Amino acid sequence: MLLSAEHLSINFGSRQLLEDVNFYLNEGDKVGVIGINGTGKSTFLKVLSGMLEPDSGTVSRDPNVQVSVLAQNPVMDEEATVLEQVFRHYPAEFRALNEYEAKAMLTRLGITDFSQKVGTLSGGQRKRVALAAALIHPADVLILDEPTNHLDSEMVAWLEDWLRRFKGGLVMVTHDRYFLERVVNHITELSRSKLYHYEANYSKYLELKEQRAEMAEASERKRQSILRVEREWIMRGCKARTTKSKERIQRYEELLGREAPQTDESVQLAAASSRLGKKTISLDHVCKRYGEKTIVQDFSYTLLRNDRIGIVGHNGAGKSTLLRLIAGELAPDSGTVEIGATVKIGHFSQEGRELDLSQRVYDFIHDIADEVRTDAGTFTANQMMERFLFPGDLQSVPIGRLSGGERRRLYLLSVLMEAPNVLLLDEPTNDLDITTLSILEDYLQSFPGPILTVSHDRFFLDRMAESIFEARGDGEIRRYTGNWSDWAAKRREEAVPERAERPKSTAERPRERKLKFSYKEQLEFETIDDTLAELEAQLAACTAAQEACGSDYVKLQELQAQQAELEARLEEKTERWVYLNELKEKIDAQN
Repeated sequence: MLLSAEHLSINFGSRQLLEDVNFYLNEGDKVGVIGINGTGKSTFLKVLSGMLEPDSGTVSRDPNVQVSVLAQNPVMDEEATVLEQVFRHYPAEFRALNEYEAKAMLTRLGITDFSQKVGTLSGGQRKRVALAAALIHPADVLILDEPTNHLDSEMVAWLEDWLRRFKGGLVMVTHDRYFLERVVNHITELSRSKLYHYEANYSKYLELKEQRAEMAEASERKRQSILRVEREWIMRGCKARTTKSKERIQRYEELLGREAPQTDESVQLAAASSRLGKKTISLDHVCKRYGEKTIVQDFSYTLLRNDRIGIVGHNGAGKSTLLRLIAGELAPDSGTVEIGATVKIGHFSQEGRELDLSQRVYDFIHDIADEVRTDAGTFTANQMMERFLFPGDLQSVPIGRLSGGERRRLYLLSVLMEAPNVLLLDEPTNDLDITTLSILEDYLQSFPGPILTVSHDRFFLDRMAESIFEARGDGEIRRYTGNWSDWAAKRREEAVPERAERPKSTAERPRERKLKFSYKEQLEFETIDDTLAELEAQLAACTAAQEACGSDYVKLQELQAQQAELEARLEEKTERWVYLNELKEKIDAQN
């Protein structure tokens, strides 16, 4: 067994997060931890990783078991470079042996400037650097909190494959349902301070949970039936003197004292919107550049009243910029954006509003509106907060005491309280729990106005989108009909050009050239790992020789020159290693 936690209890203020729970992790276990925001998932991971002591209970692991952790909000050295941050807690020998692998992994995650200071990175870039640091560690146990946040679909697919091949134990919090379906073999649900374990991936978990709920309901119906019969017997005036009568009364009291099965509360959404006139939002030959980089080039589109548009593309391709142009928050360099007089935009941005962490939840929502009209009736601000799982005790706390997911849910409520008739959503699924996501999807399907959403959540886009805008990164915004799966299938078709049949009456067309290694590249690919290992060994020996040469400064200068030469050769070979491995993947993909 890699890790065990027994009789854990944690109390956070007035909230009991864990109460006498057990958890065991064996080699090969890949566990997805799920539950409503605020139930304590991140806290549970902190306890398992040793970052937080429980109020009671124990966490045990073999001292030889290595644990690597990705925190929800990683603590980083602002002055360190990207590469220094990745190897921050490792000895110099480990960096020397694994530097080229770290660079390849960072490149996969969209980080190519390894000397950039951490303090200049965006929140998403920081999380990806922290993910690389966690994965590069030779660990027996991986503990990952929201590893898919801030990854585009290609990065998520790469991480899926990496984790499926990982041989150790994995515990992660994620709300990506396709990820849970394809990576995990156990689901642990945190609900009302208890853990419920299912030996299943996501789809099997849904079946097993429904069975558990049906059994609990059947047991409750049976209990109520017995109670009704026994109550009538007692009301008729039982003779309590006999032993059998006493036992019967005792059984009745025991059944009466049992609690009915509890179910998790869920967010209740009702479509709130203002009237939308005929004119919506129209973009005409819009262009936007940042310095030398073209973000949007000659883009025209008129938003339709029933549009359900998903916006996809690599990180940095311009998805959020496109939303800001549509919202009128950003002026185009050329072209026009016209917004209809009745349009009321609800813009759920990736960064969110600037929340005053000292402000009470109640005051934050009341500052926006005292009530809101929805299809289900008019609700006061207090009622809407309760429907969004902010009961009276949570309404009075400062925003700073909410979990990351609860703050995102509060921000979503603030957008909907303004009763928009056009929704622009930038990564709305980040940090929202699965239950809230499902209800949000149902809400969006009933929303009467157009919706545009930037998202890397494939499940979400499959349910919500009816067309896809792909930001290509060169300024082109390409349009596709269908949801995420339809778009992915069409992109695969585009990546493999169809072989045109040669008409008999015409000359043979040149065939598409198939990618392959040259003889020299094949030989280099087969030997480059050994070459890198040899260079790293020479570098290590050179470093050791410098330490041993004492006051022989002539010898020291020779060794320092040799070290500089070895480092340059290692850097060159590392870049070559990255190129050859990426070429190999492309060659394998076309076969």
